[in-house]
Amino acid sequence: MKRIVLAAVAALTLGAPAALASGEGDLAAQSWSFDGIFGQYDRHAMQRGFQVYKEVCAACHALKYVAFRNLADLGFNEEEIKAIAAEYQIADGPDEAGDMFTRPGRPSDQFPAPFANDQAARASNNGALPPNLSLITKARAHGPDYVYALLTGYRDPPADVVLGEGMNYSLAMPGNQIAMPPPLTEGQVTFADGTPATVEQMSRDVVQFLAWSAEPTLEERKNAGIKSMLFLALMTGLLYVSKRRIWSKLH
Repeated sequence: MKRIVLAAVAALTLGAPAALASGEGDLAAQSWSFDGIFGQYDRHAMQRGFQVYKEVCAACHALKYVAFRNLADLGFNEEEIKAIAAEYQIADGPDEAGDMFTRPGRPSDQFPAPFANDQAARASNNGALPPNLSLITKARAHGPDYVYALLTGYRDPPADVVLGEGMNYSLAMPGNQIAMPPPLTEGQVTFADGTPATVEQMSRDVVQFLAWSAEPTLEERKNAGIKSMLFLALMTGLLYVSKRRIWSKLH
C-alpha cells in the first residue's frame, strides 16, 4: 500500500522542465508556492499583489469576476473589505425617478471596470483592448509564467529592430512587440510590510493574486484530491487483503 501511495504522489508531482517550449516568446519556468499537489497560495504575496493590481493594473484592466467580499480569501477582515469596497463608485439604478446613479461600493459588488465599454477602452489605449485579468492565468498556457515573463520582459529594442507605431519591445511576445507600455517601474508602490518594490517582486506578487482570482478554490481542490488519493490507497489495500483471505483456501 505504501508503494501505491508513493507512486500516485510521484505521478502528480513531476516537475516542469526548466525552460518551457512555447509560442508565446521567451518564457522561463518559474517556481510558485501554489505549484504541485501540496502547493498553496502565499497570503502575504497575494495582498501585495492586490495592491499592485489596485494601484497600477486597475487603471486599464478589469477584474470583472471578482467581488470585494472574495478578498476575505486573501486575509482581509470584514471591516477592511468594507473600506476597500467604499473606495469605488458603483453604477446602480434606476432609482424611483428612473435615473441611474452611483454609490459607494459594497462587499457584494464586483470590481468595476475602468472603462464604460470596449470602444472606450480601445480609444484610450491606441486601439488595443486591455484584457480582463480575472482569468488571465487560465487563458494562457503556463499562465503564471506567461504573466510574469510579460511584466518583466520589456527591453530596449536591438539596433536592427524597427518597432511599429506605439509598440514596445518585449521578450515575452511573438515578434517581440506589444502595444502595452511597461506597466511597472522600481519603487512604484510602497508595501506596508517593507518588501522592496522591485519590478520582479511586484510581478511575482501580482501573479499570485491573479492566479488566485482565476482559481480561488485551488487549495480546496487539492485537499480534496489528497483525501481521495489516501482513501483509494486505503481501499486498495483493504481489497487486496480481503482477496487474499477469501481466496487463500483455494491455493
